[in-house]
Amino acid sequence: MSKLGFGTTFTWDGEVVAKLTAINGIETTIDMVDVTTHQSTGGYKEYLPGLIDTGEIALEGNFDYQDTAGQHAMLTDMNARESKTFTITFPTATGATWTGTGYISKLKIGDGTIDGAIPFSAAIKITGKPTFAVATVTGMSAISFDNDVLIMPSFAIGTFEYVVTIQNGQTATVVTPVDSTSGEVITITTDGGSSQVVATGEASTPCTLDVDDITEIVVTISATGKASKVYTFHCAVLAP
Repeated sequence: MSKLGFGTTFTWDGEVVAKLTAINGIETTIDMVDVTTHQSTGGYKEYLPGLIDTGEIALEGNFDYQDTAGQHAMLTDMNARESKTFTITFPTATGATWTGTGYISKLKIGDGTIDGAIPFSAAIKITGKPTFAVATVTGMSAISFDNDVLIMPSFAIGTFEYVVTIQNGQTATVVTPVDSTSGEVITITTDGGSSQVVATGEASTPCTLDVDDITEIVVTISATGKASKVYTFHCAVLAP
């Protein structure tokens, strides 16, 4: 599921750097070591993966003369040649972060023009291995349909797609999801249209079924600061 990058933040030594407009991501590359010999089959070059390089993080934004804990501190740490911990926190809906250690390799305040904001830019050279993490909701522990014949495969918290066979001629089904963690939001969407929010263990209002086609019922488990889990149920009504 795609998300906009708006709302991404960058912290340096635990402090959010103000007024950033672009936080370039971490690009990981592996040095390829040439191990070609006179015995290499067919005269083709051979390689082995060597060391991993995570490059630099480039920041762009507007100069904030009041940002003493962020922009000013980065200049101080550059002059002192001190490494600090950084964190890139992507928009809340993703639950994703990059965390690592780096040195300020480049920093610029200026230029001053007559018709534009004073820019700020910096580059952080990563040292060592950064950590990428995605916080996710725990997920749904059980679900029932009031008139189902069979759910295939059997429901499991880590399985996200199912086929549900509905009893003969039914035009609607009531869905009762059970969440494994309190405080998460359960949203039930029918065929990409109408949605409703229910509490864990609470029966939904009837979800309309297409008796001549497959009806898709999607249950989304979400929470602030965590990536959602989405369960899709392809519901087929048996012929009368």
